[in-house]
Amino acid sequence: MGTLNDTKVKSLKPGDKDKVITDGDGLQLRLRVNGTKQWNFNYYHPVTKKRVNIGLGKYPAVSLAKARKQAMEHRELLAQGIDPKEHRQAELEARQQKSEYILEKIASEWLEVKRHEVTADYATDIWRSLERHVFPSLGQTPLAEITAPKVIALFRPLEAAGTLETVKRLSQRLNEVMTYAVNCGYVHANPLSGIRAAFKKPKKQNMASIDPEELPIFLRAVARASVKYTTRCLIEWQLHTMTRPSEASTARWEELDLENQTWTIPAEKMKRRKEHIIPLTPQMLGILEAMKPVSGHREYIFPSDKDPKSHCNPQTANMAIKRMGFEGKLVSHGLRSLASTTLNAKGFEPDLIEAALAHVDSNQVRAAYNRTNYLERRRPMMEWWSQHIEDASRGNLSVAFLRSG
Repeated sequence: MGTLNDTKVKSLKPGDKDKVITDGDGLQLRLRVNGTKQWNFNYYHPVTKKRVNIGLGKYPAVSLAKARKQAMEHRELLAQGIDPKEHRQAELEARQQKSEYILEKIASEWLEVKRHEVTADYATDIWRSLERHVFPSLGQTPLAEITAPKVIALFRPLEAAGTLETVKRLSQRLNEVMTYAVNCGYVHANPLSGIRAAFKKPKKQNMASIDPEELPIFLRAVARASVKYTTRCLIEWQLHTMTRPSEASTARWEELDLENQTWTIPAEKMKRRKEHIIPLTPQMLGILEAMKPVSGHREYIFPSDKDPKSHCNPQTANMAIKRMGFEGKLVSHGLRSLASTTLNAKGFEPDLIEAALAHVDSNQVRAAYNRTNYLERRRPMMEWWSQHIEDASRGNLSVAFLRSG
């Protein structure tokens, strides 16, 4: 039994400096000048042999009997060569992994970081895929309990259904979440690093696109289709500018520099998170002229039908192309492939074509070109492409041709 008792502990009064009263076998009571009474266990570290203090709580919340019980438990750990402080930290982390470090919560943390690398639409797509395929089964599972067999079993039905691209994307996204968790110290290792090898690989599929000689047929279909005026202009804008659906549909009037005849797409809207400048051709200016009465007073060039203050859906052009009879033959994203194939066949510099498609980051531009010169070298190529589209649309009443002619 120690030197202290309940009456003595209760009656202790503070002085003009802190005091340490020893109960024996490492248990101490620190009496502070403000009257606070704090239990400590003082011991030699089993490895370093240095003196260490570990707090046991304040009196009276922790009674003398409870403090002695804790001290005895710590002495038992020391007898096994275990440091009580490290043991307590490990127990705390284990509890946190059970309650705080659950998959859905940490995935949400990871996505907040990921948002700075991807477009808003892509971030939404990531979260929806996890909500649909992962969270119903594993969302509330502690990270420490996430294993490769569990995730593989979850994805097997998707593989059996033939949605191999979905399996690939989900595997990649979960791997990124687990790597983030390792880097943050939430788990010690990523158990999912090799799961892609457990599934069939999806066959590489290019975006459905038409052959260059089919361009007049496509433009005829656009001219004759019963689509909204804004949608028709958007399809032509996407074709001329060689942009992705999300970049074309969210174009703003303020992004245009009509004096220098350029359209600057800000970094946050680009797949590679790099600002992209497109030289405006007479045909592109023709499309803008056509849209001015419709949206010149609005923020977005191609406004939404439902909410004119917002932009039209990135899938608008795609759905219209499908209704024109091109389902399985052409998607709006495939218009970029059409441009690339045509320009390569014409013998334009591959560097210029890749830059026009925003496949090349600005710091990868060859040293032979400075930024301004590089943009101006692209301008004749863009003008040739627009003129090529106009030539292919003759007799089909293209919006761009009508306005630029």
